[in-house]
Amino acid sequence: MPDMEIFGCAQGREPDVSMRDILFDRDGTLIEDRHYLADPAQVTLLPGVVPALRRLLRAGCRLFVVSNQSGVGRGYFSLESAYACNERLAQLLAAHDVHVTDMLLCPHSPEEGCACRKPRTGMWDALRGRHGLQAAHTAMVGDKCDDVRFGRVAGLRTVLVLTGHGRDHAAKLGLPRLDAGFWAPSVPPPLDMPHAVAVDLAAAVDFLAAGSKRGVFRHL
Repeated sequence: MPDMEIFGCAQGREPDVSMRDILFDRDGTLIEDRHYLADPAQVTLLPGVVPALRRLLRAGCRLFVVSNQSGVGRGYFSLESAYACNERLAQLLAAHDVHVTDMLLCPHSPEEGCACRKPRTGMWDALRGRHGLQAAHTAMVGDKCDDVRFGRVAGLRTVLVLTGHGRDHAAKLGLPRLDAGFWAPSVPPPLDMPHAVAVDLAAAVDFLAAGSKRGVFRHL
């Protein structure tokens, strides 16, 4: 495990403007993780998500969602149901004046070997082509190892949040427990490690706000 520099809160500073585009996993990162979610009525925002996203929007960031939905490929629910859940998420956020630029999902099972299922970077390639994203100015936030690997392979800043399955996946990576705020490595992390771990989305935004001021991004 690399040496770590422990950080607390960035005290409400707006995120560094060099991070213009932020990608998010959906289940466990923005909304409650319900196993194979197929009912839009069960889409529930996690606490603190709205103010965290509004901070990013005020800083001029664009927001994107990239989600693996293998339940479609496994035959558990339809592609239409998966899209309906995305639409419900967009509606819940829009009710708070939070607007997402684009949402993509991979409907394939792991066995299909597609190019779009995270950690493969097909969804990043699609968003980059549609919206002119640049890796050096983009971050990926998620609660699973596949989110981290996806972002690292694409050359993005990566944050593992400890909501959803985040604590289990942090343990798989041998990362220390974290009860508040965020931490980030003092040296470049290996490819399977995130650039930061945050207890929740608000702390992830704190990392984006504090990173360049602390010199973290110079190591990436």
